[in-house]
Amino acid sequence: MNPFMQVALDEARQGLEEGGIPIGSVLVLGDRILGRGHNRRQQAGSVVLHAEMDALERAGRHPASVYRECTLYTTLSPCAMCSGAVLRYGIPRVVVGENRTFRGEEDLLRSRGVEVEVLEDAACELILK
Repeated sequence: MNPFMQVALDEARQGLEEGGIPIGSVLVLGDRILGRGHNRRQQAGSVVLHAEMDALERAGRHPASVYRECTLYTTLSPCAMCSGAVLRYGIPRVVVGENRTFRGEEDLLRSRGVEVEVLEDAACELILK
């Protein structure tokens, strides 16, 4: 498994251990993790703390030029809100663990020039069952 997707999967497991929805995400610049997060909607009583949003928040503020060099890894295909954040920050590449459980806005991302790679990783799918 891709080492960054493994970190995202570890985040998903942490979310599950906390009683939340097991989805994880990692924002990567080159070979360095800027932020990592997991879905914390249930734990925090939040409507917006999806894994991707949590990873972006935990990455802290960076110049736009930094985001334009990043890759976002996520264990599940990103929803409209999270895809909007990818577009807003100009993140050029998203790596998706699996999209059988939920098919997010991959087509929207591609139509806006974002490279989307789907790994079809069994571990990312299994954790959601």
